[in-house]
This record gives sequence, structure tokens and C-alpha cells, in this order.
Amino acid sequence: MPKNVEKTDMDKHIQPLVMNGLRGRMLCIPPKASKKREILLIYGQHASIERTYSLADEFSRYGTVTLPDLPGFGGMDALYKIGMKPNLDEMADYLAAFVKLRYKRKRVSIIGVSYGFIVATRMLQRYPELARKVDIVVSIVGFAHYEDFMFKPSTLRLMRATTKLFSFMPTAWFAKNLLLRGPFIRGAYTLVADKHAKFKDAGPAERNKRIKFEIILWKINDIRTYMHTINGMLYLDLCDKTVKLPVYHVSVDGDQYFDNYKVEQHMRVIFTDFKLFPAKLNAHMPTIVASSKEVAPLIPPGLRYLLSKPV
Repeated sequence: MPKNVEKTDMDKHIQPLVMNGLRGRMLCIPPKASKKREILLIYGQHASIERTYSLADEFSRYGTVTLPDLPGFGGMDALYKIGMKPNLDEMADYLAAFVKLRYKRKRVSIIGVSYGFIVATRMLQRYPELARKVDIVVSIVGFAHYEDFMFKPSTLRLMRATTKLFSFMPTAWFAKNLLLRGPFIRGAYTLVADKHAKFKDAGPAERNKRIKFEIILWKINDIRTYMHTINGMLYLDLCDKTVKLPVYHVSVDGDQYFDNYKVEQHMRVIFTDFKLFPAKLNAHMPTIVASSKEVAPLIPPGLRYLLSKPV
């Protein structure tokens, strides 16, 4: 960044992150008021610190927010770099190492967004001793089982085969270097923009802004990691182990991916209790360049009340 350009508020809160030889970043936002709560926010797939910043900033009303990159996402090195695959257990181990390092003698509130929630859940299943450090577990449009998806069986089979194919190095290289180029991505999104949940409510200027951000996300996120983790989600079953904590789940009525009833049933199998906080949104997540006003509904009044309690 040129010296004469002032850093934005977001840039001021971004720090380098090195874990197990993998280089990434983490966002650390101090609380907006004298709040002692420590909040660990974990973003989902096809995400970055920049995409999640407005949500992290909104949560900083209730405490210090830390948002780390995940291996292969947000521009962070992929686990493939150190000879490991981005399986859910490996992602959970990475997150556990981060929690142990960051919150040595502190309690923490964990908030997982979609894929981030399943990583956090698997971490708590594999490291039950960490559950004793956790105040609350929050799921924002999270899930726990592949049957939570509202895909037709034929669609599920096709997605499993496609993601498996592109999780190999040669096909992932082909996708990254030939398919996921700016003009191709722009053309693909332009063709479906009128019906796509991310673009159909936007005018030409806003649509162009969102597509530009999509191009950035496709370029900085490791496509092989993306395909491998999507494939894992399509076979997911977290119901094999329990977590001795309640879960507070934010659902979206207009979620285009998940059956909210099935999500609840599976989470009740895993956690000691389940509390639902419906959010008034017409899609799985707000747009990729959402403002604080747009992300605010993801923190319903009941959850805000919970987070505002002393720790």
C-alpha cells in the first residue's frame, strides 16, 4: 500500500497469522464498549476477512472479535503445502491449535458461519477439553449432516462427482488457470445474474461491484481446497459424537440450501440443548459486499441479548 494512502479501519485490525508453517491473516477488532467477552468468528466457504468484516464489526458491539483465515481460504496457504489434505478433522485440528494459542487462559464465545460452524463443531468433538473454555456456541446458517441440504438425489450425486473430480491436482490446476479467469467468471455470473440470489436485487453498478468481488474471491481461495471441502460437506455426518454444550442457531427462512427442520433435529443429537433464533433474510447469506445494515439481521434480538450478558 502506498505510504500516502491512509489505511481503512479494517486494514488497521488485520494482523499476519502463521500456523504450522502456513501463512495467512487474522482480523482482531477491539470491543466498541467496555465488553470483556472474547468472540472467535469463523467464516464459511468462498469467503475472506474482507467479505466477513461487516459481520465481525457488528459482533464487536459485544466483545473483542478475532477472525482467522482458514487454510486454503481468504488467501491463506493451503494444507496441501505441508503435505496434508483439507479434511474436516485436519481443519478442526488447525482451529484447535489456534484456540489453544490465542485463548490460553481465557474463555471464548465461538460463532461459526455455515462451513465455519462444522469446523468448530468437529473441533469441540475432537477436543472436549476445549468445550470447558467455551461460553457459548453460535451457528449462523450452520448445519451438521449432508441430509440437511435440500438437493435432489440426482443433484447430490452430480455435485459429489464434480467436486471429487476437481479436488485432484491436475483438474484443480485446469480450473484455476483456465476456467476461473476474470472474463470467464464475469460472463458466467452475468448470464445468471437476473435469477442468482447474490445479484438479482442489484442495479447495474451494484451488480458490477459484486461480480468484481466474486472474481477476487475465486482467485484468492484455493480451488482444490474448495472442491475437497465441498465434497466433504456432501458426505457430512457430525452426529457420531456429542458436545457437552448448548447451541444457539440462527436460521434463515429464505435459505436456498438447507432444510431448517432437519438442521435442528441433527443439532439436537449433537448438543445438549438447542435454541433457535430466526433471521429475517431472503437468502442463505447477505451479499458479498454487505453493509453493517445488511448483516444486522443475522444477529437477531435474542442472540444480541445473549451476547450482551456479562461473562
